[in-house]
Amino acid sequence: MRFHKECLHCKKLLVGRTDKKFCDPQCKSGYQYKKSKEQPERFYNIVDNQLKLNRKILKEYNKGGKVTVRSNILTEKGFNPNFFTHYWKNTKEDVYLFIYEYGFLKRNEHGVEKFILVKWQDYMESR
Repeated sequence: MRFHKECLHCKKLLVGRTDKKFCDPQCKSGYQYKKSKEQPERFYNIVDNQLKLNRKILKEYNKGGKVTVRSNILTEKGFNPNFFTHYWKNTKEDVYLFIYEYGFLKRNEHGVEKFILVKWQDYMESR
């Protein structure tokens, strides 16, 4: 008795074992990739992707080590201040939130929301 099954990825007729599902490793890989794309994004990936985007945006806007930028400029690029890796508190009790080596502090100046952008410094380790 012969079984006539199709490859789950390319739909070609399979030859060989009765429990075979794919015609070759490329079809198996392609099928797995397609299935993973259909599933909702894992929480880890959502957080990781946002951290990477936040870091990229902060790096792009902080060329001088300390810069002030209107918050809407960063948020329009996709920056989300709710995602950060750690924080640092200065002597004035201001809490800077960091995404790896790039930090920010939310400020409201004359009714305009801004971010003060900084880069991690060695002296921040001791506090």
